[in-house]
Amino acid sequence: MTVIAIILLFPIVITYTNSLMTELEIEINYGLIGQMTEVKPGAENPFVNLKLLPDKVSLEQYEKVLVDNPFFLKLFWNSVFLVVPIIVGQTIVAALAAYAFSKLRFRGREVLFIVYVLTMLMPFQVTLVPNYIMADQLGLLNSPSAIILPGIFAAFGVFMLRQFMLQIPYAYIEAAKMDGAGHIRIFHTIIFPMVRPGLAALAILLFVDYWNMVEQPLIFIDDPFEQPLSVYLSAINNDERGVAFAASMLYMTPMVLLFLYAESYFIEGIQLSGIKG
Repeated sequence: MTVIAIILLFPIVITYTNSLMTELEIEINYGLIGQMTEVKPGAENPFVNLKLLPDKVSLEQYEKVLVDNPFFLKLFWNSVFLVVPIIVGQTIVAALAAYAFSKLRFRGREVLFIVYVLTMLMPFQVTLVPNYIMADQLGLLNSPSAIILPGIFAAFGVFMLRQFMLQIPYAYIEAAKMDGAGHIRIFHTIIFPMVRPGLAALAILLFVDYWNMVEQPLIFIDDPFEQPLSVYLSAINNDERGVAFAASMLYMTPMVLLFLYAESYFIEGIQLSGIKG
């Protein structure tokens, strides 16, 4: 496990240390990228030089990203304004739908749930055309709503929280009903406090998923100034290697901080939901 952890963390370490290098040092280390066809056999040092420690610590790359390039901060907030409504909306919708599918008894419940979950099994490419046509007919193209609304009503959160709520004994619901509590009060006072770890785990998974999305913004939003930061990172070219390292570190920082803050909730929520990664 230690060896696997080192292998997985190595790219992150390289990204962080290289973001603290000067542009000249990065050019020396990675100058062969994009020019490998011009390297002659026997040439001196024909390989990329992966250095863990910079010769001189510099914040030059971060200055270029945060000060000289306001476009980065604009796209960063675009990502925030896309991801936060999706997380909040899908968490609320998924919690209520999961309560209905797990604790309410009505005819056709299992069949309806299976049909609903089938949408989760379809790859993004299958539902892309119907979503695009629907967004076009509703006049949502080139607006954040074309991404936010499908994200709010995605099936994954319902499936995950339903698995979590199935482990809550139905006797709690019956006891609350005998005391005169309705479904709203039962959900608020009994179910919601018991599924908080599941909600935290769902929020983290949604944040990672939608923070890294690229296809949806490229297809549904044409204006580059309205696209999220993930699209900007995918468009960085070989002439901006230093900027790419610094931007990547700033880009992954919210995910790392969120996971470190809610790590215990995430692990507990995944374990109790019964979902295996």
